[in-house]
Amino acid sequence: MANPAPAIDWLAGWQGLAIAGPTATGKTALALRLAQTMPVEIISVDSALVYQGMDIGTAKPSAAELASVPHHLINVRDPSQAYSAAEFARDATQLISDIRARGKLPLLVGGTMLYFKALIDGLDDLPLADPHVRSAIEAKAQAVGWPALHAELSQVDPTTAARLPPNDAQRISRALEVWQLTGQTLSSFFGATRVAGPRIALLSLEPLDRSWLHQRIEQRFDDMLKQGLVEEVQRLRQRGDLHPDLPSMRCVGYRQVWEALDQAGGQAVSDKALAVLRDKGVAASRQLAKRQLTWLRSMPERHVVPCDHADAWAHTQAVLTQMAKPGV
Repeated sequence: MANPAPAIDWLAGWQGLAIAGPTATGKTALALRLAQTMPVEIISVDSALVYQGMDIGTAKPSAAELASVPHHLINVRDPSQAYSAAEFARDATQLISDIRARGKLPLLVGGTMLYFKALIDGLDDLPLADPHVRSAIEAKAQAVGWPALHAELSQVDPTTAARLPPNDAQRISRALEVWQLTGQTLSSFFGATRVAGPRIALLSLEPLDRSWLHQRIEQRFDDMLKQGLVEEVQRLRQRGDLHPDLPSMRCVGYRQVWEALDQAGGQAVSDKALAVLRDKGVAASRQLAKRQLTWLRSMPERHVVPCDHADAWAHTQAVLTQMAKPGV
């Protein structure tokens, strides 16, 4: 693919390029290859990569890969903190503007489809998160449990409470936070003052053969275990301020390892328990991939690349050439 410099001319009306796809489809590898052919800066679209100290289970790019091209929204939160789709959309929108001002192409890469939807479809103008209010809510949840806070939410915002399960810590917390900050229900903001998002060209990596993806998911999770995923979660647990209801610890892989460590009662995870953990992690990863594909297939504006094709790169080049045409 010829170098389309400057990147802004190549965009032909687009404000950025996105590479989306299920877990284990090669998004990072493709992004780094594109970075060799055009001037880009990468914006991570991944709700797990935002967390510091969570490297193995998130398949975080290596230090060399991070140094090879500018990356954004990686390692920007402590695992004790939350990071919402609204925060991502606001941060990514600003980054897109800044990157374009530098004459480069914003390349958004990841598999958190809620983030993509928030950015592309636009967001309701919700109040920004308040760390003090959020911390107070989480402290109360630790004392009385999330079902009790769900009951509290049902008193002030029954519409939101009705669509949330009693243990949905992140969304219950956000709804109560909005109520405490504004005196208004979370549901009252929806559709009232929607802020349009930037125009993003969406490249979607989707396998033709589901078994290809399943094999890659298994291999990836096995590699994570060999690289020390269990030990990584042990270190996080030893901090003493993390718990399994946090968004960071609910990430696929971390949740299953945390559960196995709980069952081990502080002892080493046995080979038998490790095998069970492995099967649960693979199953959870497959379920995640299925949800990601469902999200993508509901987005008609996407341009599909068969990532398991023998010459996926040629397909990528052809799709990018088509996408670069004005009016596409």
